Amino acid sequence: MTRLGFVLDSGTCIGCHACTVACKSEHDVPLGVNRTWLKYVETGSFPDTDRSFSVMRCNHCQDAPCMDICPTSALYRADNGVVDFNDANCIGCKGCMNACPYDAIYINPATSTAHKCNFCNHRVTEGLEPACVIVCPTQAIRVGDLDDPDSEISQLHSTGTGSVRSPAQNTNPAVIYKNANPTSLDPLASSIRSDGMIWSDTLDSHPSPTPASLAAAPNRDDGQEMGRTVYTTRHPVTWGSMVSGYLVTKAVAAGVMLMAALLVLIGHGDNQAAVGVVPPMVAGAFLAATGVLLVGDLKQPGRFHYLITRGNWSSWLVKGAYVLAGFAATLAAWWVAGLAGAGGVLPILVVPAVVLALGTAGYTAFLFGQCEGRDLWQEPLLLPVLLIQAVVAGGATYSVLDLVMTIPEVATVRWVFLAALVLNGILVAAEMRGGHSRHVTMALAELTHGDQGQKFRIWLVAGLALPCLLLAAALLTDSGTLLAAPAGLAALAGMFAYEDAYVRAGQSVPLS
Repeated sequence: MTRLGFVLDSGTCIGCHACTVACKSEHDVPLGVNRTWLKYVETGSFPDTDRSFSVMRCNHCQDAPCMDICPTSALYRADNGVVDFNDANCIGCKGCMNACPYDAIYINPATSTAHKCNFCNHRVTEGLEPACVIVCPTQAIRVGDLDDPDSEISQLHSTGTGSVRSPAQNTNPAVIYKNANPTSLDPLASSIRSDGMIWSDTLDSHPSPTPASLAAAPNRDDGQEMGRTVYTTRHPVTWGSMVSGYLVTKAVAAGVMLMAALLVLIGHGDNQAAVGVVPPMVAGAFLAATGVLLVGDLKQPGRFHYLITRGNWSSWLVKGAYVLAGFAATLAAWWVAGLAGAGGVLPILVVPAVVLALGTAGYTAFLFGQCEGRDLWQEPLLLPVLLIQAVVAGGATYSVLDLVMTIPEVATVRWVFLAALVLNGILVAAEMRGGHSRHVTMALAELTHGDQGQKFRIWLVAGLALPCLLLAAALLTDSGTLLAAPAGLAALAGMFAYEDAYVRAGQSVPLS
């Protein structure tokens, strides 16, 4: 067996950027993105200061999370152990970019597909060395075989004298650092100062802990003083409002059917409009909107069908697609039964409808769980939060529908809606408790007090407190419909604000 890897010797690296330039030339890498790049970090205080250089790139992990999440196997392992990519398979979902704990993957603006360091595999398979190895003037970049016990890289790995980035992620990387300053390898051990970096303007997309996150977690895990990042490359947020919107639309689709199933179970399956026909129509519309948002967020939307024709069953993007398809089929069956007035069929459809509705609402927790680079999304409460949000969304939608049609057991629907709101608030509060890693603490600080804090407060007030008050008043007065409907609209608007803040906060913590 062969498992190729890099030894990156920070002790001999002079920070000349020859490797970056050679890589760009070899692979026609466009401006603004990089397969390999240099990071400069300064430590100490004048006059006792030090500047260290570290080469950053794909780590060609043995347990590569990017391969697991890739829905079309566009990222695959070559026979020599290298993690390579196939442009023809990539749909541009950007899942791999959030799965990678090393910021190593980017979307090539020329091809709209995911690219990264591939070890110059086209050269290696012909017996040549990678371009960066050839050009390095100090031999700071060396190639070795981790499966060869006599190789330098294997000995560094086996004796523990080398260093790796983000060891807590347990990806078993094939890039070993020698003589590296720990500050330069830990993305949370240094930050870009307010007066910027050398040779470049500082943009929001340059990886650095935010002021809010540093205030919440000012001290490094090793107790050392924070370093200063004086040069690095930008890494923009990859998932934005479309992903946030999809979380809400599929919550509505799932929640409406959960409420409809509840009404069937308490004896209202014969209500053709409010149970049999309208719920699957509303759910179907929002499920269609979910599909539009998912496809619209792809960099290669014309290849969306590759999820089926070239699906990788280790990816929750593929599993989720089949869950959504199964849910759509169940909605169609429910609608036909309702339209035909076959209320006796609905109790039979309750079980698959509930199971697939819960799957539709909750599968994203497992998808986010594959995003190893985003520790906030790994929290165990994400699944119950998503499930209870579906109940909130279902109650909110039924409260709005109550304006235009008669809802049976409307008080029960409102009580369930109110209970779900309260439970949602309790679960989010539980997520905020201490005991988290520094990465999660920083992300939570960004969510509540940083750039996403305003959206979080919108959810807290408009999406949680206000609907609770309106629903309580609706349950105590005769003007229930006129109070519950605004509560539903506020809850859905607040849910989007929370989801957008949560998705972006999870990506705010630097990885490189």
